[in-house]
Amino acid sequence: MSRDLPVPRPAGHERRAHHWRRDVVELAALFTAVAVADAVANLIGHGPSGPALLLVSAVVLLATAGFHTWWAHRSRGHDHPAGPGRTAPHALADRVPSAVPGPQGPGATELWRLRTTVRDAPGSLAALCAALAEHEVDILGLQTHPLAEGTVDELLVRAPAGLPAGEVTRAVARAGGTGTRIERADPHDLVDASTRALGLATRTALDPAELPLALRQLLGRCTVRSHPAPRTGAHHPDASAEGVLPGDTVLRLRAPDGGHLTVERPHLPFTPTEFARARALVELDTRLGPRVPRQQDRVALARGGEVTVRRASPADLAEAKALHERCSSQTLRMRYHGSVKDADPYLRRLLAPGFGRTLAARTASGRIVALGHLLWDGDETEVALLVEDAWQRRGIGSELLGRLVTTAEEAGCASVYAVTQASNTAMVAVMRGLGLPLDYQLDEGVLVITARLDGVAAGSPSPSAAGVADRGAAPPAP
Repeated sequence: MSRDLPVPRPAGHERRAHHWRRDVVELAALFTAVAVADAVANLIGHGPSGPALLLVSAVVLLATAGFHTWWAHRSRGHDHPAGPGRTAPHALADRVPSAVPGPQGPGATELWRLRTTVRDAPGSLAALCAALAEHEVDILGLQTHPLAEGTVDELLVRAPAGLPAGEVTRAVARAGGTGTRIERADPHDLVDASTRALGLATRTALDPAELPLALRQLLGRCTVRSHPAPRTGAHHPDASAEGVLPGDTVLRLRAPDGGHLTVERPHLPFTPTEFARARALVELDTRLGPRVPRQQDRVALARGGEVTVRRASPADLAEAKALHERCSSQTLRMRYHGSVKDADPYLRRLLAPGFGRTLAARTASGRIVALGHLLWDGDETEVALLVEDAWQRRGIGSELLGRLVTTAEEAGCASVYAVTQASNTAMVAVMRGLGLPLDYQLDEGVLVITARLDGVAAGSPSPSAAGVADRGAAPPAP
């Protein structure tokens, strides 16, 4: 691949300063010439010395033309044209971007993330940079993704505030860019790609539940879905297939639990470089094996006593099944909306860190009395609760829900939703206790409650929510 840096434009291509004094002089000279010509014509027409006067007028006109030419050259001499060793004023080489975004000169600026495909040929990158420089757009970061034909360039740019995104994309198109996409960026995007990748790898190493979020941050706006491993004896010829699927908008990766992950980005094709980065992140998670942070907190309950809250994992499957056995059929129906006998097989998936996060509330003896699930459902996030009958109305569900919503907000989720039955007033009260804006959708007895997290700090539920009966929310979509 041959890529090159932008070169300064020739001096003849720069814009010259426009002087109003020169225009005034030229206009005055024009009026003077017209007045002199009119006076000469009158003298010749009415006087006896016509030829002599004509000769004198010719000399005066020649002198005026010479003076005008000298004055014009003198005015242009003060424009300071770019000469050898001097770059044009708008060339990218003279525009060194600062480390942080902010006002540039008297005007404010905005950050944009730009992605376009250019020819893999000398001069392609120079043409792109020069086109952006024409609009005073600074390039703060650049990544290249080589393809079989052409190269995808990802640029983080700073543009003058008020410059329409359409102007930027049209300039890129004139420079030879195709498939251009532009979107707003923020100061967090100023971190270089290597540093961001190392940070995401660290998060994944510490907590396997971070893998779907790390993939979304690595690849931008995309939908990550986890698919369980095929059942024993089932024939799935493509179960182990990896790569960019036809259409280039879906990635398929082998998941650490034996299933697979699909990453979908409908309007922006994936490149081989992006696939390699995503695969490396998943392979790191696979090599480290099952692991769950062992941090735990003691929580005092509203009606006395206390429980310990910590993360649950597949190792807790037997205890979670025992919780099901102690729950009444009514409590399980409120939680799972279907046949109670289908609840146990669902637990293995709910406890898998690749599908989300699960919190378990335990007694002093270590028995699990409640489970709270935060489930990554594509672009959305679902919350679900199950509290043992004997431990309901003590604030355990409110405590778990508050922690799950805080986790969702820290992960950058815009909202969380719970699916429950319309008759489950306890779950409605627990959601209201969050103190967040809520949306309600009711369809044939099924109630979907969505809590919006934008602009509101999600924390522990309000004290008024304590003591509400906790009967659980709905399971995730199969």
